[in-house]
Amino acid sequence: MRPFARSLRRAIYATSALSILAFTPAAFAQDEGASADAGDEEIIVTARRRDERLLDVPIAVSAFSGEALEARGALDITDISNITPNTTIETSRGTNSTLSAFIRGVGQQDPVPGFEAGVGLYLDDVYLNRPQAAVLDIYDVERIEVLRGPQGTLYGRNTIGGAIKYVTKPLPQDFSLKLRATYGTYDQAEGVLTVSAPIGDLLRVGGSVARLSRGGFGDNLNIPGVENYNKDVWAGRGTVEFGGYGAPVLIRLSGDYTRDKSDPRNGHRLIPGLLSGAPVLDDVYDTRAGLNAPKQDVEAWGFAMNVTAELSDALTLRSISAWRKDRSFTPIDFDSLPAVDVDVPAIYRNEQLSQEFQLLYDSDRLHGLVGFYYLDAKAYTKFDVLLATTGALLNLPGFGQKTIGDVRTDTWSVFGDFTFDVTDRLHLSAGGRYTVDNRKSFIFKQNQILGADPDFGGTGVLIGAPITNFNGKARFKKFTPRASISYDVHDDLMVYASYSKGFKGGGFDPRGSANVRAIDVNNDGVFAYDEIYNFFKFEPEEVDSYEVGIKGAALDGDLNFALTGFYADYKNVQIPGSVGVDANNDGIFESFSGVTTNAASATFKGIELETSARFAQDFAGAGSRMSFAGTLGYIDAQYDEFIGALGTDVSDITDIQNTPTWTASGTLGALVPVGDGDLNFSTTVSYRSKTQQFEYRSPYLDQKGYALWDASLVYNFGGDRYSIGVYGKNILDKQYKTSGYQFLATNPATGQPIIGGNGLPTPSLGREGVATVFYGNPRQVFVTGTVKF
Repeated sequence: MRPFARSLRRAIYATSALSILAFTPAAFAQDEGASADAGDEEIIVTARRRDERLLDVPIAVSAFSGEALEARGALDITDISNITPNTTIETSRGTNSTLSAFIRGVGQQDPVPGFEAGVGLYLDDVYLNRPQAAVLDIYDVERIEVLRGPQGTLYGRNTIGGAIKYVTKPLPQDFSLKLRATYGTYDQAEGVLTVSAPIGDLLRVGGSVARLSRGGFGDNLNIPGVENYNKDVWAGRGTVEFGGYGAPVLIRLSGDYTRDKSDPRNGHRLIPGLLSGAPVLDDVYDTRAGLNAPKQDVEAWGFAMNVTAELSDALTLRSISAWRKDRSFTPIDFDSLPAVDVDVPAIYRNEQLSQEFQLLYDSDRLHGLVGFYYLDAKAYTKFDVLLATTGALLNLPGFGQKTIGDVRTDTWSVFGDFTFDVTDRLHLSAGGRYTVDNRKSFIFKQNQILGADPDFGGTGVLIGAPITNFNGKARFKKFTPRASISYDVHDDLMVYASYSKGFKGGGFDPRGSANVRAIDVNNDGVFAYDEIYNFFKFEPEEVDSYEVGIKGAALDGDLNFALTGFYADYKNVQIPGSVGVDANNDGIFESFSGVTTNAASATFKGIELETSARFAQDFAGAGSRMSFAGTLGYIDAQYDEFIGALGTDVSDITDIQNTPTWTASGTLGALVPVGDGDLNFSTTVSYRSKTQQFEYRSPYLDQKGYALWDASLVYNFGGDRYSIGVYGKNILDKQYKTSGYQFLATNPATGQPIIGGNGLPTPSLGREGVATVFYGNPRQVFVTGTVKF
């Protein structure tokens, strides 16, 4: 890693550049706390399961109000990534709706079942067990909270890296109607209708319907009529509420539905076709991918019942019951060429049932809760790896492999967390969680010929004996404590220190192959059950996380800041990966396998700064003001040990994936009264330093540091009943890589691709070579109008 001093100098230069850009006359910024349009708004969060000012919470948490997100032109949950320190939230490879999230170096990139998420996503307090259909669009949102560091003593599922809480708006007591319409570049056309009405004094009903569409940023040059990076989504939510607003009981029944029928999302090849010689395309958003079966189709729905009952002045009982289901049909063309060469048609099916109880206690000196959480989850995937070009060498027409992974999770936990006010200013907190994870897995793999499985519209036929036909089960148990101390220097300044242990359960890699195991420990020529079992199975990982922080406000609330320092000792790190397999050492990689090991230990340390300020009051007439919001994240994330393919420590040539050393953002805003309304100007510049896609450095997939510039101009009038806004995102049209695939032969000692005499790499799966990347959205400009009654 670079020396801290040198990195700090570069960060100062980058921050200075951000400040200069932020003050360009093109636009100004807005964001929650420091937002020009939300100048006096105070963000209230429930990070500790009670309503508190963000300033008073001794946890590293960022919060974004729904109004501020709309004012920024946020389209989905990934838009908060650039303004949250040490956080990466992005759409997964080959999809519009599967989420990949990393916080402080911890996350999950591959969406297959069998892996617990490093970052938990909650929709109205319901934990979403799988990442499919988890790229939540921004509509009908009250706020989004991002909690950094291990979570588990206060609610829901234990997560080792952090949690993202998506909170929808409660129904108002009066009739409400809101219509939002958007049109923009690439034929972006969106409409959201939200209606709510009271039925009597205690009963309210409401719902939202959203149509979200956009043309592709590029085209599929091989399949007429198919676009690349387009969007075709219908979504809706419905809610029934009984009680609340002073009543001792609130019952909230809710349901949501999402249907995504976008075209397949394919990556950009960075190398010529090693078999066909197909040249690299000029437009990074175009593709020549040939796989379009099954038709891409993602459907997700769920129901929840949240009940809150005030049993007394001090005791409150909460119940959160939920059922969710989703299924995805997706064609993934790894090589992005017409050739049937690492083409992967896939199905994901997920279902979960969860129940949570919380008993909250709140008195003059003692505040806290005890809780119970239960989750029964099913995660199923079926996919083919079609290798017809390889089959031509083996005299096997339409050759490929079928893989099935079926993972069942049954988990329960008890948890508690209490804060005792030793004095009016000194507060001690302690909590703990006991978790029991039960995992069952079925993994099947077999060769096939004549194309894809019938479930994918093909005529494939299985041949030979199964390569893998494995059943396994395991139980993982762990107690994880948390403790903190905080002191209120005065009403608007708090310092704190905390310790928490994080835990993520183990499991079985659902992509594993028995024929990839190259060790026969007793030299009998047979892979014994225990050997295969240990190959598929990976163990839990743990982290000991330490944090110190200071949060404060000054100048009557016009200046707010939060500074956090953290250190984490990460043990038994799960390293998922995938490789091509040459089972008989004939030089032909005829199969694919997942390989997941507990190969590493790591240390993370860093700082996070979030600040906001209001200034220049009445600079352009009564009621006008300016504001600034800034974030800065630094993380020194490195492996202390990493056991590579040769059984040696290669930590000096590996790095943490999806974790840039520096993240920063600067947002400047201005509010000017105009006529009977307010005009908001805003601009945001965000920066991320170099990012690796995988543990080993890749000359093809890794992204150098880059900055993005967004801006908006919004006019609210008619007593806030009407608004019209113009938004620009990625104004400078920066091309930047977000994810990718690579199947190239590498030197096991260095992890780097082996380059042949022709100056090109050697494929490790298929014959065309796979080095494809996905890019972030290009420049977008759109107009949004809102009407509220």
